Amino acid sequence: MGAQLVLASASPRRLALLRQIGLVPDQVHPANIDETPRRDELPRPYAQRLATEKAKHVAGALDCPALVVAADTVVALGRRILPKAEDADTARRCLTLLSGRRHTVFTAVAIRPTAAWPDGRAGNRLVASTVTFSRLTPLQIDALIEAGDWNGKAGGYAIQGHAAAFVRFMSGSYTGIVGLPLFETAQMLRGQKGCWLR
Repeated sequence: MGAQLVLASASPRRLALLRQIGLVPDQVHPANIDETPRRDELPRPYAQRLATEKAKHVAGALDCPALVVAADTVVALGRRILPKAEDADTARRCLTLLSGRRHTVFTAVAIRPTAAWPDGRAGNRLVASTVTFSRLTPLQIDALIEAGDWNGKAGGYAIQGHAAAFVRFMSGSYTGIVGLPLFETAQMLRGQKGCWLR
């Protein structure tokens, strides 16, 4: 193949999704960049910017021939970017906001070759999906917080976790909502030189 496949993410979900389509990265190299939204930055360009910056950051740090795959997932309520829940209070605020409402999940994927692999081609895709939660009671929110799978998740929930019991409607890319839209990622990899995917 001539180049390594590098996942620029510490997310076990993204790793598992790649494995689901038969891809095991040669390296997992998380991109430690500042993820603070810019003033008045909207959810869609924010997701695209972060995915691109992550891919460029990791590709620039590697001196081996490699193709870097990076992604970023943003949960948006209208024009508002909901945070990644790093504590229970943040998760509770997010779930309270999402209760009984429709929201959008933007997941951007960026692929960048390292300088040592000039045959590689850069690519970007963004997938927008829609999720509607049923109205959550305070006890149901308590149970979701107690379950713990909100930790580190955009919008304070994991659709593949306990919150799935409250998803009344979903359209778009399920794998995109989880964190890596597989169809779009596979299409970009099929366009690369070598047998990344058939």
